[in-house]
Amino acid sequence: MNQQIEDRLVALGTGISDVDERFVRGAGPGGQKINKTSSTVWLRHRPTGIEVRCQRERSQAANREQAWRQLCGKLETRVRTAKAVIVDAREEERRRNRQKSRGQKLRMIEAKKHRAKHKAKRGRVRDDG
Repeated sequence: MNQQIEDRLVALGTGISDVDERFVRGAGPGGQKINKTSSTVWLRHRPTGIEVRCQRERSQAANREQAWRQLCGKLETRVRTAKAVIVDAREEERRRNRQKSRGQKLRMIEAKKHRAKHKAKRGRVRDDG
């Protein structure tokens, strides 16, 4: 296992023991060789359920390396997305609760005065019965 991949996993707060690794037979074009050898690497991160399958190269070792990199990338994307959601919610709350600027207040007051004039033109409903 590459030290860089291990470091990425540690930074994500997960370990190699959280991942199921299998070597399975390939599928698709490639003839007898692809159908006889178990060069495809299948990884599954148990806590999140993220799965990665890699069959790009003929070599099992090369596929294994790429699969681990893809898994790290997917886990990092998941963490980044979760952090972005939290930051967005915090920013939305901040924008909602901040005070209005002087210009916004003036425009709001003008709009209210305009609406009051419009409503004042209405007559009272009388019951002549």
